[in-house]
Amino acid sequence: MTPTEKAAALAARKGGTPLSALTAYDYPSARLIDACGIDILLVGDSLGMVVLGFPDTTHVTIEHMCHHTAAVARAHPQALVLGDMPIDTYNSPEQAVRHAIMLRDAGAEAVKLEGGFDQVANITAILGAGIPVIGHIGMLPQQIVSEGAYRKKGRTEADAQRLIHDALALCEAGVCAMVLESVVPDVAARITAAVNVPTIGIGCGIGTCDGEVAVLTDLLGSFPWFVPPFAKPEAHLAATISSAVLAYKRRVETQAP
Repeated sequence: MTPTEKAAALAARKGGTPLSALTAYDYPSARLIDACGIDILLVGDSLGMVVLGFPDTTHVTIEHMCHHTAAVARAHPQALVLGDMPIDTYNSPEQAVRHAIMLRDAGAEAVKLEGGFDQVANITAILGAGIPVIGHIGMLPQQIVSEGAYRKKGRTEADAQRLIHDALALCEAGVCAMVLESVVPDVAARITAAVNVPTIGIGCGIGTCDGEVAVLTDLLGSFPWFVPPFAKPEAHLAATISSAVLAYKRRVETQAP
């Protein structure tokens, strides 16, 4: 399918079988995840922390994103390859289009950017260039410096109304889906009911959205230095990796066959 067809198929999943999305940052991970039938491979700017060792996503550049997007795209996945637009790459519609095209040329089949009503002009411009867009509202990691901490969103009715307004604006702009991050469960459910495209939750509770996205290292337990409180590891690979490395070290030191 073409990227446009994949985006349309994604949008058509609203209210159906929940969508599954996982981050992928390299070729082998993309191949393994795609073989399991995951719907979306998100080349997330979370790679800043879990791959590149930065303290947050604000250090990630478009060059980083294109490098990792290209690696994922070389797996030729059936899943939609979704590329995050990093901070300061969509400060104007012209800039947004330029950088979305860079991600598309690297292999992204859709792009994701953070924000609601304030991003409508950028989304419209990117869609005008023929590139599907997925929105992202709620907790916005790229605003960590200005906000000072990661905080749950939707705790007050005024905050809930702002989120619903943003979600409806994204729909009107033409996104094919939207990520809701760290939104209190009842508000996430209200947003899901209010919009006509799939919502993809992370840290929003169970059954409140039309799907979920997870960071691969959280799922695999391979980044033990920081685990979000909402993460649900299905494996504990950090311990397995350490055990394998120690076994190798012992074998080398003892010259065991």
